[in-house]
Amino acid sequence: MSEAYFPVESGALGPENFLSLDDILMSQEKLPVRVETPMPRLGAFFLERGAGAEADYALPQGTKLELPLWLAKGLFDNKRRILSVEIPKIYQEGWRTVFSADANVVDLHKMGPHFYGFGSQLLHFDSPESADISQSLLQTFTGRFRRIMDSSQNSYNEDTSALVARLDETERGLFQTGQKGLNDFQSWEKGQASQITASNLVQNYKKRKFTNMED
Repeated sequence: MSEAYFPVESGALGPENFLSLDDILMSQEKLPVRVETPMPRLGAFFLERGAGAEADYALPQGTKLELPLWLAKGLFDNKRRILSVEIPKIYQEGWRTVFSADANVVDLHKMGPHFYGFGSQLLHFDSPESADISQSLLQTFTGRFRRIMDSSQNSYNEDTSALVARLDETERGLFQTGQKGLNDFQSWEKGQASQITASNLVQNYKKRKFTNMED
């Protein structure tokens, strides 16, 4: 009898964790690319019939495609120039200006459910805009963090679906953590819990601290 799936934390803003369902879903998101080197025998996979696929089944130079992130990362090579990557609109300068003005007005889940994770993966492609994208991701996160946590701490036994609907997956995780902390405190305050236990973040920090002391 197979065991139930035990949730594995996402790699979040670092490398993907391929044991995490969230990271697997994030790596499937499409990225616009341009083929810089003809790719033999791949035309039949990406081109419709009548668009050159039946000639030599090569994927011609200059072809524009949308590839899943995991495949684009695997093919990208600065030296060989197999393909070049186009920055998705949500991470381009126009939207970065919107985020810098007021990040809280944007429905991030509609724009991309893995906004932060996917955006951090774009830094892998060495775009001239990488530094600006990185800064925009950080500013957007810090600009929205206070409102997310305030909302999670002031919605006890309330319907939070409207609040959560506009959050990306990373923010939803933060919101759920805040909600759990609030519910645990309310239970303790009402005498429904014997004690307040340390959060996973605190426990993990203590483990790392003891490991460093032993080293």
